Order: sequence, then structure tokens, then C-alpha cells
Amino acid sequence: MTRKVGVIGMGNVGSTVAHYIVAMGFADDLVLIDKNDAKVKADALDFEDAMANLPFHTNITVNNYSALKDADVIVSALGNIKLQDNPNADRFAELPFTRQAVKEVAQKIKESGFKGKIVAITNPVDVITSLYQKITGLPKNHVLGTGTLLDSARMKRAVAERLNLDPRSVDGYNLGEHGNSQFTAWSTVRVLGRPLTELADKRGLDLEELDKEAKMGGWTVFQGKKYTNYGVATAAVKLVNAILSDSLTELPVSNFREEYGVYLSYPAVVGRDGVVEQAQLDLTDEELQKLQTSADFIKEKYQESLQAKD
Repeated sequence: MTRKVGVIGMGNVGSTVAHYIVAMGFADDLVLIDKNDAKVKADALDFEDAMANLPFHTNITVNNYSALKDADVIVSALGNIKLQDNPNADRFAELPFTRQAVKEVAQKIKESGFKGKIVAITNPVDVITSLYQKITGLPKNHVLGTGTLLDSARMKRAVAERLNLDPRSVDGYNLGEHGNSQFTAWSTVRVLGRPLTELADKRGLDLEELDKEAKMGGWTVFQGKKYTNYGVATAAVKLVNAILSDSLTELPVSNFREEYGVYLSYPAVVGRDGVVEQAQLDLTDEELQKLQTSADFIKEKYQESLQAKD
């Protein structure tokens, strides 16, 4: 079976996603789309120049929406990262730009006859994922966002550093909005076979500090190079591969939760049919309250986006 992936938006993140897919041979066919025609053609040629030295071959198509018709997955990586250069570290600063761009792109995706899955990276990702689903009319479980898959990885990195472990040895989730209202659900975090909350005092861990480190990780990277790309691109490709390979992996991704009436990050099992099952966590009352706050905030911004006359 041929694996076909589209990447829309070839900035720092989209080009990193595309490079990871080409270098690792994750797709047979790759469709690259960007408004900057010269840039996307240059990327395509650069990837083709790399192929003689790679163990895989990838067929590349440029700026052709009709080529998305039979794609398995489309990754939305469009955005304007410069708008996030604000003192509040606020991903919603990008919304006026991205909601307008996404409304156009989602319509073109719909017109192409695309029937696959959409993985959104574009910020603010929970609102943008909702917009893609509404405009394309695809089933809710076929449209998902990277959400807190990245924030959870940042939390694992922070915890693992303190305990001198590999981050893959830490289990647990950051939940809610991929933004300022997200939080680490410490009741879900386990390490060395035990809940982290049991080990925290013994190991001298400040959970509040670790939570802040996970939340501000992206801002720290952004301050250093004015964009982030490797962490989020890796999260997106992990999600793409879970769909392509039908791996049925449980991941904290932005998915539509009926009880909140909105897209937010909560663990879900991802496979070829998108979100195939949703986890039900046993959260503390405080965590449930934080999740509700996150949901309300996302819902408010989504409603604003629907009413905006862009």
C-alpha cells in the first residue's frame, strides 16, 4: 500500500516535518504546499538532491492541491511565528493570521476530495483543529492536533533530567490547551514503577517548578532562535506514523471530547482510523477544574474565530 502524506506550510516546522519524513522513508509520496512558490520548489529540489545519499526514495509533488485527493494524512504547519514574539508567550497572538489562512486552506482541501486524516500543528492548535474539522466536514475523529504531545515530552524531559533517566522512562500527560492554560496532570505521571507524587518529596522534586518548565519550554527555545521546530515536528511525525502504520498508540493529542464540547488534549488511541478510542483518566478534583478552565478558554476563542469577519 502506497503511503501518501501532504505538508501544508513549509516554514521552519513544515520543512522539518518533510525532512524527517524523507530522511526516514516514512512516505512513498509527499505533497508539499506553500504560498511561497520559490521556497517550496527549492525545498523539493534540496530533498531530491539528498536522495542519492539516502536509503529511501520519496516521490515529491509541489503546490498541487488536487494531489491531496488520495493522501492518507495532511499535516497543517502553516503559521506566522513572528507574531508569537510577544512578552506574554501567547500562542493566540497568531490566531487572527492563522484562522484566515486555515479557512482558505481547509476549503481547498475539501475541494480536492480529500478523505484522509488531518494532523494540525498550526497554532493555536486546539482552535485551528476545530476549524479544520468544521470547514472540511471530515469526521471529528479524523481531524486531530499535536496538542500537548509536545508539552508532555517537555515534562518528561524535565522530570527525567532531575532523576537522571531517559525521558522515555517517564509516563504521564500534560492536558488541556496547547498554550498557557495547559498543565501537568501529576496524578498520571509514573516513574520507576511508582507515582511521581510518591517520589517527589524523597527526591526533592518541586512539581510546580517542573510544571512551569514544561509549559515554558517552547518559549525558552523560541527566545534562543525565534522559532521552535524539532520537538513539534517530531511529535507531528509520530502522530502521522501512528495513523499510517495503524499502531493504535495512546497519545495526548488534541481530539474532540464530547463532555467538554471542544477539541483539547487528552489521551486517545490513534490508528489508521484517526482517534479510535478515548482514554478516561481518574483525575483529581483540582486537575478536573484546570481541564474545565482550559476547555472554556478554547471554546471562547473558537466561537470568536467563527464570528470573525476575516
